[in-house]
Amino acid sequence: MIESSLASLGAKVVVASSSDENHPPENITDGNTNTFWMSTGMFPQEFIIRFAEPTDISAVTVDSYNVKHLKIEKNTSQNASQFESITEKEFEQTEGHLQSNAISLNGSSASHLRLIITSGYDHFASVHRVSVQH
Repeated sequence: MIESSLASLGAKVVVASSSDENHPPENITDGNTNTFWMSTGMFPQEFIIRFAEPTDISAVTVDSYNVKHLKIEKNTSQNASQFESITEKEFEQTEGHLQSNAISLNGSSASHLRLIITSGYDHFASVHRVSVQH
């Protein structure tokens, strides 16, 4: 199993439900936990990652702050539509350090992943890095 940053796989964030010029969605894929995307307050918040080509994914690691509940969906088409649910996870609250959660996707093949933050521990949540094991 190889862990890869999304940028090294040619993956990009193609949709995000909110954007802050100081904390843009592309920070999710740069592999750096010091940069991040921040939500704008309401839930749910979501972002869609498009891979350069269909990718087999055994697990996703999400480094975040104030995320309470996350849903992950996928699709295998060229368009970012018609997603199917893969899994959901409740995150533990952390104080002063990032949440780091490895989430098994059981070797799902995907062209796109949609990550939906359905609730948070505060009004704002941040996602610092998403990496995949394949």
